[in-house]
Amino acid sequence: MKPLTEPEIRAAFVNCTKGEASRLNVPRDLAERPWDDLDFLGWRDPQAPDRAYLVTVFDGRPVGVALRASGAGAWQARRSICSLCVTTHTGGVSLLVAPRAGRAGKQGNSVGAYMCADLACSLYVRGRKEVGTRLHESLTVAERIDRTVANLSAFLAKVTA
Repeated sequence: MKPLTEPEIRAAFVNCTKGEASRLNVPRDLAERPWDDLDFLGWRDPQAPDRAYLVTVFDGRPVGVALRASGAGAWQARRSICSLCVTTHTGGVSLLVAPRAGRAGKQGNSVGAYMCADLACSLYVRGRKEVGTRLHESLTVAERIDRTVANLSAFLAKVTA
């Protein structure tokens, strides 16, 4: 992924108002992010832990999505699998819900997916960040990256439809 600036990130959001996008907490370490290893930029808001954000290139342009984490449940203590990168975690997967873009989102419609709680899917897939135990897969790293990008694209297509 090519590095994005703070103004590019703020302008990319499709499921919140411009005012909300201008007030959200963008990571301060953008210059230090491993952009070459990222399929998307994802982060949790340190001031509001139930909020998360995801920005990637979708249909040739940056697209950002505001997410909300569901309340903690008993299922989070069990081993769970991320629907984007297919990494298994014990307690490291959260149900993240995005309001749909446009009129549907204003009417309360949303799309949810189980994702790595730290949104570091790109690093898990590439082996740059360790997780307890990884299930053996016969896919190459490139194939796992392609699968993650396809899963992310399918999620974003539902949010922007």
